[in-house]
Amino acid sequence: MIKADDLVLPPVAALNPYEPGKPIEELQRELGIGEPVKLASNENPLGPSPRAVAAIKSALAELNRYPDGASYELRRKIAERHRVTPDHIFAAGGSVEVLNLLAFLFIRPGLNSVFSEHAFAIYPLATLAAGGSYKAVPARGGYEHDLDAIADAIDVNTRLAFLGNPNNPTGTIYRRAQWRRFLARVPEHVVIVADEAYFEFVRDPEYPNSLEDHDGRRLIVTMRTFSKIFGLAGLRAGYAVANPGIVRLLNNVRQPFNVTSLAQVAVLAAMEDRAHIERTLEVNAQGMTYLEGEFRRLGIPFVPSHANFILTEVGDGRAVYDALLRKGVIVRPMDGYGYPRHVRISVGLPEENRRLVEALEQVLAR
Repeated sequence: MIKADDLVLPPVAALNPYEPGKPIEELQRELGIGEPVKLASNENPLGPSPRAVAAIKSALAELNRYPDGASYELRRKIAERHRVTPDHIFAAGGSVEVLNLLAFLFIRPGLNSVFSEHAFAIYPLATLAAGGSYKAVPARGGYEHDLDAIADAIDVNTRLAFLGNPNNPTGTIYRRAQWRRFLARVPEHVVIVADEAYFEFVRDPEYPNSLEDHDGRRLIVTMRTFSKIFGLAGLRAGYAVANPGIVRLLNNVRQPFNVTSLAQVAVLAAMEDRAHIERTLEVNAQGMTYLEGEFRRLGIPFVPSHANFILTEVGDGRAVYDALLRKGVIVRPMDGYGYPRHVRISVGLPEENRRLVEALEQVLAR
């Protein structure tokens, strides 16, 4: 009897699906822990914008209607914010949809993508699912993008260059001089994907805003999300800024109604809630300062982060992850990212951060 695996490309059949952070409900079922702390998925610990919640409640009576398939008002608002026309905006069901569609469009057997090792897990998954291959370029110092080496790795069959800035899971960034040097070297047949899901958290003055380089001379796709600072991860909403030709292609292959009606109204409201954004940045900065200080006190090496999470070296990362679960604290093991000695910890509320430190201190003392 024929197997389904025999009908698809071997690399696709061999894929291991993306492993998300363990849900709170799953930990409660497995270990019976009443109030776990989840610091695994880089979520906004304050929750969604109150304005977004109110907008969702107002829209519930219209759930029998399909959403605006073109996300017209959402794209108009995003375009206004970035001072471009709406035909430069692709509205997506989360930034991961953009990554998958870009791979579907530009990768096929014989073609490849390039990115830094220890980068977001979807880059290789999307590439392999499209039938292509990839080049994972060694990180500089073990944690940072080496844009010169990534440029060196590009060949005539390269179609996509994925650049996470800040990078997930390391929280590191590349700076303006590196970015400009990279742009000068990239051939015109390569689509540069600037994945900036965490850009709102960056305070480094040398951080490059890739939107400034959408000058028509290069194929650049800037990706942003509403999952992180806006606290709308459960709604799956994001977008891409690109030239109208790329946006048209993305629309050609996306699913109809890819952004739900609730996501559209929630995002429109959340974009206007400046107080929620400022409070999120304040909580993140204070939490990061606290965690870094405690990790220094405990002698735990960590990677200085420009995002809302921090990568820490704890010895046996999977063992520490399991031990923390039993204390009701969920973090993210990093063996799947090539860091078996590390866990990634999202910045939480003050009490959540304290619970993490207390649990981690107990676990490492063993």
